[in-house]
Amino acid sequence: MAKSTEAAPIYVQRFGDKLVGEMQMDREAIARFNAGDRIKVTLHTGRSPSRLRFYWQMLGKLVAATDCAPNAEALHSVIKLDLGYAMPVRLKNGMTVLVPGSIAFDRMTEEEFGNFLERAIGWIAQNYGVTSEEIMNGGLAA
Repeated sequence: MAKSTEAAPIYVQRFGDKLVGEMQMDREAIARFNAGDRIKVTLHTGRSPSRLRFYWQMLGKLVAATDCAPNAEALHSVIKLDLGYAMPVRLKNGMTVLVPGSIAFDRMTEEEFGNFLERAIGWIAQNYGVTSEEIMNGGLAA
């Protein structure tokens, strides 16, 4: 499947009733429009890169400490499948397989990711008996 040629999003922050480009590259993108131009925008909060980094660090540390999966990506796939973040795909032979969904920024809102993260942390606690705090603070023996 071909990648979309859609332009990268521009992030802004709200100051009063004004929206201001968050980073220099965002401000430069906005500056390409003429003053007074009518610009179409879609408003929603952006994803939090730090929360996504937390998730991947947590999985990496859990895998390193417990050998529960070959790598963080494999554990991630199992979590998505078990939590229902998957789509059934029917193969030519009639067999149906589940394909894990995506948590990519363009596939999941921050609210959806927050729900996924909360469920994933609960799944880890139920299946491995550890909290995210224990994982992140080194409370697991390697």
